[in-house]
Amino acid sequence: MKRRIASGSARTARLLAGAGLGAVAARAAYGALTRNPPGLNGLPGEEVWGRTNHRGEPVTLLEGPAVVAGAAAGGLLTPGAPGRLRAAALLAGVGSGVLGGYDDLAGSASSRGFKGHLGALARGEVTSGAVKILGIGATGLAAAAVAGSPAPTRAGRAFDALLNGAIIAGSANLMNLFDLRPGRAVKVGVITGAPLALARPSAAVVAAPLGAAVALLPEDLGERAMLGDTGSNALGALLGLAATRLGRGPRLAVLAGLAGLNAASEFVSFTRVIAGNPVLNRIDMLGRRPPAAPAAPAEPQGRDSAGASVPPQAGSADADADSDSDSDKGAGAGAGTAAAGPA
Repeated sequence: MKRRIASGSARTARLLAGAGLGAVAARAAYGALTRNPPGLNGLPGEEVWGRTNHRGEPVTLLEGPAVVAGAAAGGLLTPGAPGRLRAAALLAGVGSGVLGGYDDLAGSASSRGFKGHLGALARGEVTSGAVKILGIGATGLAAAAVAGSPAPTRAGRAFDALLNGAIIAGSANLMNLFDLRPGRAVKVGVITGAPLALARPSAAVVAAPLGAAVALLPEDLGERAMLGDTGSNALGALLGLAATRLGRGPRLAVLAGLAGLNAASEFVSFTRVIAGNPVLNRIDMLGRRPPAAPAAPAEPQGRDSAGASVPPQAGSADADADSDSDSDKGAGAGAGTAAAGPA
């Protein structure tokens, strides 16, 4: 009994140490990055990483790189994690973060979602989203191979590598789909990561990224910053890696859930589902600024000076009423307006 209590206390201490190290490293990285944002191709850093949210207010995407840095530093310094698992976490987190960052900075709105990017690829057009999708798939498989499998046979280890790689990649993309409102992706990460933190094999993986993300949650909820593809892909990949430490049955269930939700995002708006559920909406709004007052509804048609009918202006509330799509976020933010505003 005493040995079990001591083991549990040591595991809790390592978990808290990992979360604390991730949080400190993320806050330090965020401070350094926002003081001197890195530029690109001659553009100033504020322009490279700056976006405009639904309120018309500026936000920065530098929360994402800071979370990646915090998760990487915390993961390397957290005591008690096996060496192969540390290497796999570094590969999954940094690799997915770099690919997400590429899509953040180079992405465009010409193709969206899995269907849009893979359709463009079939036509011979290589989009930044397609590069990210394929790259994160390869990164997930590589991280799964590095982490290893306890299966006794070669076939079993190969099956686990494919299964675990799919979980890492699917989780990376799904977390990106929740980065549509302030704090939502971090809340989803905490809710899904907390049970993994209680499991002995996966606790060492989730501590640092959750600590890093929670440390920057005030910036996210305050609509000063957002994870972007960089942070959300990395956070999702690391949670997926933690899930690969579960038994094979639970992993198959996790993969089925990830596949279903990723597929559903092509047709269903998670934002609308959350807004329509009182419990989910309450959690989603927790800590956020109150929604902005809706603009006065425009008349569906007006008359010009000659008495001719005039349709609503493109980009107005009438024209854009159905433009919210969660699969759009999976394609990458790119340049332009960030989806960090109110629901």
